[in-house]
Amino acid sequence: MEKHEIENLREKVTCAIVLEAAGWKVDLKESTRRAVKFRRGDGEIIIVIHDGRGWFDPLSPKKGDIFDLAEHLGADGFVAACEHLASLVGFVSTKPIWTRPARPSPSVTIAERWRRRFKPRPGSATWRYLTSERALPDDLVQTAIAQDCLREGPHGSMWAVHRSVSGEPTGWEERGPAWRGFATDGAKVLFRFGPQDADRICVTEAAIDAMSLAAIEVLRRDTLYVSTGGGWSPATDEALRQVATANNVSLVAATDNNRQGDIYAERIQAIAAETGAGYVRSRPRSDDWNEDLKVLMTRLSRPELVAFA
Repeated sequence: MEKHEIENLREKVTCAIVLEAAGWKVDLKESTRRAVKFRRGDGEIIIVIHDGRGWFDPLSPKKGDIFDLAEHLGADGFVAACEHLASLVGFVSTKPIWTRPARPSPSVTIAERWRRRFKPRPGSATWRYLTSERALPDDLVQTAIAQDCLREGPHGSMWAVHRSVSGEPTGWEERGPAWRGFATDGAKVLFRFGPQDADRICVTEAAIDAMSLAAIEVLRRDTLYVSTGGGWSPATDEALRQVATANNVSLVAATDNNRQGDIYAERIQAIAAETGAGYVRSRPRSDDWNEDLKVLMTRLSRPELVAFA
Protein backbone atom coordinates (compact mmCIF):
# COMPACT_ATOMS: atom_id res chain seq x y z
CA MET A 1 0.00 0.00 0.00
CA GLU A 2 1.06 3.55 -0.73
CA LYS A 3 1.55 5.88 2.21
CA HIS A 4 -1.50 7.96 1.28
CA GLU A 5 -3.63 4.79 1.23
CA ILE A 6 -2.47 3.89 4.72
CA GLU A 7 -3.29 7.39 5.97
CA ASN A 8 -6.70 7.11 4.30
CA LEU A 9 -7.38 3.97 6.33
CA ARG A 10 -6.37 5.78 9.52
CA GLU A 11 -8.87 8.49 8.64
CA LYS A 12 -11.82 6.27 7.72
CA VAL A 13 -11.50 3.31 10.09
CA THR A 14 -11.49 3.61 13.87
CA CYS A 15 -10.67 1.07 16.56
CA ALA A 16 -14.36 0.98 17.48
CA ILE A 17 -15.24 -0.07 13.93
CA VAL A 18 -12.62 -2.85 14.01
CA LEU A 19 -13.97 -4.17 17.31
CA GLU A 20 -17.65 -3.94 16.40
CA ALA A 21 -17.04 -5.74 13.12
CA ALA A 22 -15.37 -8.53 15.13
CA GLY A 23 -18.36 -8.88 17.44
CA TRP A 24 -17.17 -6.90 20.44
CA LYS A 25 -19.76 -4.95 22.49
CA VAL A 26 -19.51 -1.62 24.30
CA ASP A 27 -19.79 -1.76 28.09
CA LEU A 28 -21.53 1.59 28.47
CA LYS A 29 -21.60 1.47 32.27
CA GLU A 30 -17.81 1.12 32.43
CA SER A 31 -17.07 3.62 29.63
CA THR A 32 -16.44 7.34 29.42
CA ARG A 33 -16.26 9.63 26.40
CA ARG A 34 -12.47 9.48 26.51
CA ALA A 35 -12.18 5.74 27.17
CA VAL A 36 -14.76 3.35 25.71
CA LYS A 37 -14.60 -0.19 27.09
CA PHE A 38 -15.35 -3.07 24.71
CA ARG A 39 -15.94 -6.63 25.87
CA ARG A 40 -16.07 -10.02 24.15
CA GLY A 41 -16.84 -13.38 25.66
CA ASP A 42 -15.72 -14.14 29.20
CA GLY A 43 -13.25 -11.52 30.32
CA GLU A 44 -11.74 -10.14 27.10
CA ILE A 45 -11.45 -6.33 27.31
CA ILE A 46 -10.18 -3.59 25.00
CA ILE A 47 -10.23 0.13 25.89
CA VAL A 48 -10.53 2.51 22.93
CA ILE A 49 -8.94 5.95 23.43
CA HIS A 50 -7.84 9.04 21.48
CA ASP A 51 -11.22 9.43 19.74
CA GLY A 52 -11.03 5.91 18.35
CA ARG A 53 -7.45 6.17 17.07
CA GLY A 54 -5.80 4.20 19.85
CA TRP A 55 -6.46 1.23 22.11
CA PHE A 56 -4.99 -0.84 24.93
CA ASP A 57 -5.68 -4.10 26.68
CA PRO A 58 -5.92 -3.42 30.45
CA LEU A 59 -5.11 -7.06 31.14
CA SER A 60 -1.82 -7.07 29.23
CA PRO A 61 0.84 -4.65 27.92
CA LYS A 62 -0.68 -4.72 24.41
CA LYS A 63 -1.70 -1.41 22.81
CA GLY A 64 -1.40 0.58 19.59
CA ASP A 65 -3.31 1.94 16.59
CA ILE A 66 -5.83 0.36 14.21
CA PHE A 67 -3.17 -1.69 12.44
CA ASP A 68 -1.87 -3.12 15.71
CA LEU A 69 -5.47 -3.87 16.72
CA ALA A 70 -6.19 -5.72 13.49
CA GLU A 71 -3.11 -7.88 14.09
CA HIS A 72 -4.07 -8.34 17.75
CA LEU A 73 -7.44 -9.70 16.60
CA GLY A 74 -5.88 -12.17 14.17
CA ALA A 75 -4.55 -10.49 11.02
CA ASP A 76 -1.33 -12.21 9.94
CA GLY A 77 1.05 -9.27 9.61
CA PHE A 78 0.78 -5.66 8.47
CA VAL A 79 -0.30 -6.41 4.89
CA ALA A 80 -3.15 -8.63 6.07
CA ALA A 81 -4.12 -5.95 8.60
CA CYS A 82 -4.29 -3.35 5.82
CA GLU A 83 -6.47 -5.63 3.68
CA HIS A 84 -8.83 -6.26 6.58
CA LEU A 85 -9.09 -2.56 7.41
CA ALA A 86 -9.76 -1.72 3.77
CA SER A 87 -12.73 -4.08 3.88
CA LEU A 88 -14.17 -2.08 6.77
CA VAL A 89 -14.23 1.29 5.00
CA GLY A 90 -17.88 2.33 5.01
CA PHE A 91 -18.76 0.25 8.08
CA VAL A 92 -20.97 2.40 10.33
CA SER A 93 -20.12 2.23 14.02
CA THR A 94 -22.90 2.33 16.61
CA LYS A 95 -21.68 5.10 18.87
CA PRO A 96 -22.60 4.98 22.58
CA ILE A 97 -25.50 7.19 23.65
CA TRP A 98 -24.12 9.32 26.46
CA THR A 99 -26.58 10.45 29.10
CA ARG A 100 -24.06 12.89 30.55
CA PRO A 101 -22.96 15.92 28.51
CA ALA A 102 -19.30 16.35 27.74
CA ARG A 103 -17.45 18.37 30.36
CA PRO A 104 -15.45 21.36 29.22
CA SER A 105 -11.72 21.19 29.79
CA PRO A 106 -10.99 22.89 33.13
CA SER A 107 -8.97 26.10 33.17
CA VAL A 108 -7.41 25.56 36.61
CA THR A 109 -4.90 22.96 37.78
CA ILE A 110 -5.83 19.59 39.22
CA ALA A 111 -4.44 20.58 42.63
CA GLU A 112 -6.44 23.82 42.67
CA ARG A 113 -9.65 22.09 41.59
CA TRP A 114 -9.17 19.64 44.45
CA ARG A 115 -8.58 22.36 47.02
CA ARG A 116 -11.70 24.26 45.95
CA ARG A 117 -14.11 21.41 46.68
CA PHE A 118 -15.80 20.97 50.06
CA LYS A 119 -14.95 18.06 52.31
CA PRO A 120 -17.89 15.69 52.98
CA ARG A 121 -20.00 16.67 55.97
CA PRO A 122 -22.38 14.55 58.09
CA GLY A 123 -25.80 14.66 56.47
CA SER A 124 -24.59 15.84 53.05
CA ALA A 125 -25.54 13.92 49.91
CA THR A 126 -21.97 12.64 49.57
CA TRP A 127 -21.88 11.54 53.20
CA ARG A 128 -25.17 9.65 52.74
CA TYR A 129 -23.84 7.99 49.60
CA LEU A 130 -20.73 6.77 51.41
CA THR A 131 -22.40 5.67 54.66
CA SER A 132 -25.75 4.41 53.36
CA GLU A 133 -25.35 3.21 49.79
CA ARG A 134 -21.73 2.09 50.26
CA ALA A 135 -22.08 1.05 53.93
CA LEU A 136 -18.84 2.70 55.09
CA PRO A 137 -18.84 3.37 58.85
CA ASP A 138 -19.10 7.02 59.92
CA ASP A 139 -15.83 6.95 61.85
CA LEU A 140 -13.91 5.53 58.89
CA VAL A 141 -15.29 8.24 56.58
CA GLN A 142 -14.28 10.83 59.16
CA THR A 143 -10.76 9.38 59.25
CA ALA A 144 -10.51 9.50 55.45
CA ILE A 145 -11.60 13.14 55.52
CA ALA A 146 -9.02 13.93 58.21
CA GLN A 147 -6.36 12.42 55.93
CA ASP A 148 -7.57 14.68 53.08
CA CYS A 149 -8.60 11.71 50.94
CA LEU A 150 -12.15 12.79 50.05
CA ARG A 151 -14.10 15.66 48.54
CA GLU A 152 -17.74 16.24 47.64
CA GLY A 153 -18.41 15.93 43.93
CA PRO A 154 -21.51 17.00 41.98
CA HIS A 155 -24.91 15.39 42.60
CA GLY A 156 -23.94 13.52 45.75
CA SER A 157 -20.86 11.90 44.25
CA MET A 158 -17.54 11.28 45.99
CA TRP A 159 -14.06 12.30 44.86
CA ALA A 160 -11.21 10.10 46.14
CA VAL A 161 -7.82 11.66 45.45
CA HIS A 162 -4.82 10.06 43.74
CA ARG A 163 -1.48 11.56 44.68
CA SER A 164 2.00 11.61 43.22
CA VAL A 165 5.00 10.28 45.09
CA SER A 166 5.54 13.81 46.42
CA GLY A 167 1.96 14.00 47.69
CA GLU A 168 0.45 16.36 45.09
CA PRO A 169 -3.05 15.55 43.78
CA THR A 170 -2.92 14.07 40.27
CA GLY A 171 -6.63 13.32 39.88
CA TRP A 172 -9.47 11.57 41.67
CA GLU A 173 -11.82 8.64 41.33
CA GLU A 174 -15.40 9.85 40.92
CA ARG A 175 -18.18 7.62 42.26
CA GLY A 176 -21.81 8.45 42.89
CA PRO A 177 -25.34 7.06 42.76
CA ALA A 178 -25.52 7.57 38.98
CA TRP A 179 -21.96 8.31 37.89
CA ARG A 180 -18.48 6.84 37.83
CA GLY A 181 -15.36 8.19 36.17
CA PHE A 182 -12.03 9.86 36.75
CA ALA A 183 -11.01 13.52 36.93
CA THR A 184 -10.94 15.28 33.58
CA ASP A 185 -7.28 15.75 32.57
CA GLY A 186 -6.22 13.88 35.73
CA ALA A 187 -3.74 11.01 36.01
CA LYS A 188 -4.15 7.75 37.89
CA VAL A 189 -1.31 7.03 40.33
CA LEU A 190 -2.48 5.73 43.72
CA PHE A 191 -5.26 6.53 46.18
CA ARG A 192 -3.70 6.15 49.64
CA PHE A 193 -5.54 5.68 52.94
CA GLY A 194 -3.71 4.91 56.17
CA PRO A 195 -0.21 5.47 57.57
CA GLN A 196 2.26 6.35 54.81
CA ASP A 197 5.08 4.47 56.58
CA ALA A 198 3.08 1.23 56.92
CA ASP A 199 4.87 -2.06 56.28
CA ARG A 200 1.75 -3.77 54.89
CA ILE A 201 0.33 -2.41 51.62
CA CYS A 202 -3.10 -3.62 50.49
CA VAL A 203 -3.64 -2.91 46.80
CA THR A 204 -7.24 -2.71 45.54
CA GLU A 205 -8.81 -1.61 42.26
CA ALA A 206 -11.03 1.19 43.62
CA ALA A 207 -10.92 3.69 46.46
CA ILE A 208 -14.31 2.43 47.68
CA ASP A 209 -12.81 -1.05 47.95
CA ALA A 210 -9.70 0.25 49.72
CA MET A 211 -11.86 1.95 52.37
CA SER A 212 -14.20 -1.08 52.54
CA LEU A 213 -11.30 -3.43 53.25
CA ALA A 214 -10.03 -0.97 55.85
CA ALA A 215 -13.45 -1.09 57.52
CA ILE A 216 -13.53 -4.90 57.45
CA GLU A 217 -10.06 -5.02 59.02
CA VAL A 218 -10.97 -2.23 61.48
CA LEU A 219 -8.32 0.05 59.96
CA ARG A 220 -5.17 -1.87 60.87
CA ARG A 221 -2.44 0.48 62.08
CA ASP A 222 0.27 -1.36 60.16
CA THR A 223 -1.52 -1.08 56.81
CA LEU A 224 -1.70 1.43 53.97
CA TYR A 225 -4.77 0.81 51.81
CA VAL A 226 -4.26 1.90 48.20
CA SER A 227 -6.25 1.88 44.97
CA THR A 228 -5.07 1.86 41.37
CA GLY A 229 -8.38 3.35 40.20
CA GLY A 230 -9.14 0.38 37.98
CA GLY A 231 -6.15 1.07 35.75
CA TRP A 232 -2.46 0.27 35.61
CA SER A 233 -0.53 3.27 34.35
CA PRO A 234 3.27 3.54 34.29
CA ALA A 235 2.94 6.05 37.16
CA THR A 236 0.96 3.47 39.17
CA ASP A 237 3.57 0.81 38.52
CA GLU A 238 6.35 3.19 39.58
CA ALA A 239 4.51 4.24 42.75
CA LEU A 240 3.94 0.62 43.79
CA ARG A 241 7.57 -0.22 43.19
CA GLN A 242 8.59 2.70 45.35
CA VAL A 243 6.46 1.65 48.33
CA ALA A 244 7.62 -1.95 47.84
CA THR A 245 11.29 -1.02 48.21
CA ALA A 246 10.85 0.07 51.84
CA ASN A 247 12.30 -2.30 54.44
CA ASN A 248 10.19 -5.31 55.45
CA VAL A 249 7.20 -4.31 53.31
CA SER A 250 4.57 -6.87 52.35
CA LEU A 251 2.32 -6.31 49.33
CA VAL A 252 -1.21 -7.69 49.61
CA ALA A 253 -2.94 -8.16 46.27
CA ALA A 254 -6.47 -7.33 47.45
CA THR A 255 -7.84 -6.99 43.94
CA ASP A 256 -11.28 -8.16 42.81
CA ASN A 257 -12.32 -11.81 42.85
CA ASN A 258 -12.41 -12.22 39.07
CA ARG A 259 -10.09 -12.70 36.08
CA GLN A 260 -9.09 -9.04 35.89
CA GLY A 261 -8.33 -9.04 39.61
CA ASP A 262 -6.16 -12.13 39.19
CA ILE A 263 -4.18 -10.51 36.38
CA TYR A 264 -3.56 -7.40 38.50
CA ALA A 265 -2.55 -9.69 41.37
CA GLU A 266 0.04 -11.34 39.12
CA ARG A 267 1.53 -7.91 38.37
CA ILE A 268 1.69 -7.11 42.09
CA GLN A 269 3.35 -10.46 42.74
CA ALA A 270 5.93 -9.70 40.05
CA ILE A 271 6.71 -6.34 41.68
CA ALA A 272 7.11 -8.05 45.05
CA ALA A 273 9.49 -10.60 43.55
CA GLU A 274 11.56 -7.92 41.81
CA THR A 275 11.82 -5.66 44.88
CA GLY A 276 12.20 -8.33 47.55
CA ALA A 277 8.90 -7.45 49.23
CA GLY A 278 6.61 -10.00 50.80
CA TYR A 279 3.49 -11.05 48.88
CA VAL A 280 0.01 -12.28 49.81
CA ARG A 281 -3.11 -12.75 47.67
CA SER A 282 -6.30 -11.75 49.51
CA ARG A 283 -9.65 -12.28 47.79
CA PRO A 284 -13.03 -10.87 48.77
CA ARG A 285 -15.76 -13.48 49.14
CA SER A 286 -17.95 -11.57 46.71
CA ASP A 287 -16.70 -9.85 43.56
CA ASP A 288 -15.22 -6.92 45.53
CA TRP A 289 -14.62 -5.68 49.08
CA ASN A 290 -17.54 -3.26 49.13
CA GLU A 291 -19.96 -6.12 48.53
CA ASP A 292 -18.30 -8.00 51.42
CA LEU A 293 -18.63 -4.93 53.64
CA LYS A 294 -22.35 -4.60 52.88
CA VAL A 295 -22.87 -8.22 53.95
CA LEU A 296 -20.90 -7.63 57.13
CA MET A 297 -22.80 -4.45 58.04
CA THR A 298 -26.14 -6.17 57.42
CA ARG A 299 -25.18 -8.99 59.76
CA LEU A 300 -23.94 -6.59 62.43
CA SER A 301 -27.30 -4.79 62.31
CA ARG A 302 -29.18 -8.11 62.64
CA PRO A 303 -27.78 -10.17 65.54
CA GLU A 304 -29.94 -13.16 64.61
CA LEU A 305 -27.79 -13.71 61.52
CA VAL A 306 -24.63 -15.80 61.63
CA ALA A 307 -21.54 -13.67 62.34
CA PHE A 308 -19.31 -12.74 59.41
CA ALA A 309 -16.17 -14.89 59.66
